Amino acid sequence: MDNPILYRKRIIPDECVLLKDDIIISCDEDRIVTKWNALHPKKDLHHGASCYFLKEGFKVSKFCKEDDSLMYWYCDIVDFHYEKITNELIVTDLLADVIIYPDGFVKVVDIDEMVEALESRSISLDTLKTSLVNLDRLLSIIYSENFDSLTKYINEV
Repeated sequence: MDNPILYRKRIIPDECVLLKDDIIISCDEDRIVTKWNALHPKKDLHHGASCYFLKEGFKVSKFCKEDDSLMYWYCDIVDFHYEKITNELIVTDLLADVIIYPDGFVKVVDIDEMVEALESRSISLDTLKTSLVNLDRLLSIIYSENFDSLTKYINEV
């Protein structure tokens, strides 16, 4: 895979957005590291960097304020679909997310959306299972105090 065109696909709401302004810093068969400005800037969120862990099924992002200080780490449980012919990588957000605040507090969010998506048949039971397994793997890394093994790729940017 050579610096693919990146898309973010969401299930709730149903949308697929070209990440045309994301800058790919590095790309190999295991990881893609990007830096970006917020698509929809908020009061505090200004820019950040992300690492797509292509074999693990999650994306770790560093959300920063305008002064470059850390807001928090945001981890998405995702699925990757690569179209070789068009060199496009579609990253589907599988709803469950983990937020890690600068003080170390860990918050798991959007589990209710997983149930909603399953009930509305927006995701399959197999996809839900995969999402939960990937969430468990990510939380194991976080709770074993090895989160820096994931953030190091972003902190090198």
